[in-house]
Amino acid sequence: MTDAAAPVLPEKPWYVYLVRAANGSLYCGISDNPERRFAAHQKGQGARYFSTSPAVALVYVEQWPDKSQALRHERLIKRLRKSAKEALVASFAGVSV
Repeated sequence: MTDAAAPVLPEKPWYVYLVRAANGSLYCGISDNPERRFAAHQKGQGARYFSTSPAVALVYVEQWPDKSQALRHERLIKRLRKSAKEALVASFAGVSV
């Protein structure tokens, strides 16, 4: 009898996303389903960030192989100046998710 290890399933991909608020600001977050998370933001569920200025558009999404890498990239994006974040948004325009 052999000790067969259970197959290792690949981790579910995670996404870093940017949402444009009504006041023009950008919110950065991570999720395993950015469209569902954006819908939650629009309903006022989740981040308190949108309590003063509602979420109006999901403007950037980037896929990562796991949550750890998505968190790392989220931290990098949050440190960027607004102009660099806007450049990410511009590079994403027209790309379907």
